Amino acid sequence: MKFAQFLLKSSSVAGIPKQVERFAKFSPSPLSMKQFIDFGSANACEKTSFVFLRQELPVRLANIMKEIDFLPDKLLGTPSLKLLISWYSQSLLEIVDFLEKDPDDKDVLTNFTQTLVNVRNRHNNVVPTMAQGVVEYKDAFGVDPVTNQNVQYFLDRFYMSRISTRMLMNQHTLIFDGSVNPAHPKHIGSIDPSCDVVEVIKDAYEASKMLCEQYYLTSPDMEITEVNSKNPDQPLHIVYVPSHLYHMLFELFKNAMRATVETHEMSLTLPPIKVRVSLGTEDLTIKMSDRGGGVPLRKIERLFSYMYSTAPSGKSSWLVFGYGLPISRLYAKYFQGDPAALLYGGLRHLRLSYT
Repeated sequence: MKFAQFLLKSSSVAGIPKQVERFAKFSPSPLSMKQFIDFGSANACEKTSFVFLRQELPVRLANIMKEIDFLPDKLLGTPSLKLLISWYSQSLLEIVDFLEKDPDDKDVLTNFTQTLVNVRNRHNNVVPTMAQGVVEYKDAFGVDPVTNQNVQYFLDRFYMSRISTRMLMNQHTLIFDGSVNPAHPKHIGSIDPSCDVVEVIKDAYEASKMLCEQYYLTSPDMEITEVNSKNPDQPLHIVYVPSHLYHMLFELFKNAMRATVETHEMSLTLPPIKVRVSLGTEDLTIKMSDRGGGVPLRKIERLFSYMYSTAPSGKSSWLVFGYGLPISRLYAKYFQGDPAALLYGGLRHLRLSYT
């Protein structure tokens, strides 16, 4: 492997290339929302989860590390990528250490849960670290169309792997840490069996509004229309991960607000952002429309490129490397959603499956 020499400089990760080859031979096991719900709500067994995850997590980590190996040498040589590789290497070794341990030993189960918490915390900054590595590479060597396409393909798979891996770790640690979140007692791990969609929309709007006002000293209002074709006159509740929904909406609101404010900066009032939420028998559709001028159809794909950002210079902290939209699309795809996150004319469309 290309980064074997880098890894072998540290005795603590000397076995990593061998472990990567060992586990990368297997494919990750896909899990549906129903499987997460059934497992978490039907007398969840910590031993069963432990036995599954001590094999599944190394498979997922090894597969993505194998793909990292195909990145350009100069990208792998950036300080950010070296740091990121060290995180994945350490996490793989820590989880592999549980392969031969007794699943009937309560201390082993407790230590495993704490290890997952440590791994999750170690990887908290994976997105900005990878993004910074891409920036370092781009600034030093530029980007040609072929490299751009290859990096795009890799990062989609890399970030999707991260979403799915964190979902597995979150479910285990939240269900088996021995406590119940008093604010969300009915949650099954990170899943809310009765997620209040409108409340999440309002939370995402308020957070985006606060950021927008910090940068522009103003922000557009929001108008919400609710349509419940499944149960008319009832609140819009679905089985979903609120943090995933919030992330997607927060990014869409940020983009809608920036477009609106910059397009109407000379106006006395700002046109509102209109949100229409429709609940069907299988899908939830959220349509967000603004009067920010839209994006030409030929430029739509740029909005989902990790190498391209619509953020003007100096706005990186506002749009975070421009990764919000492409990663939001992955969150929607994770549970078989269909995100057409930005369309011509300032219409943002998000369709989610909740069955």
